[in-house]
Amino acid sequence: MEPLMALAIGLLYATAIYMMLRRSIVKLVIGLMLLSNAANLLIFTSAGMTRGAPPLIPEGALAPAGQVADPLPQALVLTAIVIAFGVLAFAVVLIRRAYEIVKADDLDKMKDTDT
Repeated sequence: MEPLMALAIGLLYATAIYMMLRRSIVKLVIGLMLLSNAANLLIFTSAGMTRGAPPLIPEGALAPAGQVADPLPQALVLTAIVIAFGVLAFAVVLIRRAYEIVKADDLDKMKDTDT
């Protein structure tokens, strides 16, 4: 399962970099979102793809019984998803305002404006 996930993560990173190198600002934002999803999958996969019980310790025990899931990567990915959503919302508003002023979505045309 891990080699398949590594291939999917590599494909997501390659697609994200390709999209971020395009001239359209919309494609840039799509590439940024693909990049954040690839990073989330990388964190999740590097923690291990094993199924485990919740990391709860029964009353009176010193350690959890059996194999448990690691909650740290899940917390990191959840935080990264929230941050990525905030960045996406800001980028969409920024793109809309830039398009209203410049009337173009090409980054080269946006660079030449003095407004």
